[in-house]
Amino acid sequence: MSQRITLIAGNWKMNNLAADAVTLCKDIGSGLGSDTKAEVLVCPTFTALIPARDAIAGGAIKLGAQDCHASEKGAHTGDVSAAMLKDAGCTYVILGHSERRTDHGESDGDVAAKVAAVWGASLKAIVCVGETETERNNGSTTDVVSRQIEHSIPAGATADNLVVAYEPVWAIGTGRTPSVSDASAVHATIRDNLRRRFGDSVADGTRILYGGSMKPENAADFLADTEIDGGLIGGASLKAPDFLAIINAA
Repeated sequence: MSQRITLIAGNWKMNNLAADAVTLCKDIGSGLGSDTKAEVLVCPTFTALIPARDAIAGGAIKLGAQDCHASEKGAHTGDVSAAMLKDAGCTYVILGHSERRTDHGESDGDVAAKVAAVWGASLKAIVCVGETETERNNGSTTDVVSRQIEHSIPAGATADNLVVAYEPVWAIGTGRTPSVSDASAVHATIRDNLRRRFGDSVADGTRILYGGSMKPENAADFLADTEIDGGLIGGASLKAPDFLAIINAA
């Protein structure tokens, strides 16, 4: 049986003003039971990080960010460094989300540079991989995900500094999901790639999350699979009862 600790991470995307973030954090915190076994993470937008940090202080919820710049500092107007995120209280950073890759043209190389910056700041990277609907339909899911693992994760990965999130692009925010067995097979492919690149201890210890329309209705089925070590939750993380239901399913 896997000794990997389940991680339930909420990616709030571009939602929640400061007051909303505080309310949501408090509602999630008050709903966590003493028997909660999963590690719980919230990833607000940049402007809500400090209010969220203060709202969860002293509790079990951890704080993460949704992106960072690859440089530690410099002439990068509008960007935020990993060191700044650590200073704000973050322990995790989501990198390579499909919305960043698509909307901002981020390449695997760009993602790898950001991962290195996050590790340099002693933070944990949640690296997102996943195929589009066209790629899935033409049978290239394995090739796409394997390429992203190969080129989006630099040397130096450990089970402590890396989390991988498999998010089929066609399932994000659409309500559509792959079958548990299909998702599990991709997770196994990811773990095989980690084993080939980094060895058994990294492959066996690294948590691989499922993202893409995970919700209370299907969370228990996904989380029961031994290849799936948690969830990167989008829309359902914006409502405390839904997010708590997913946490409880773990």
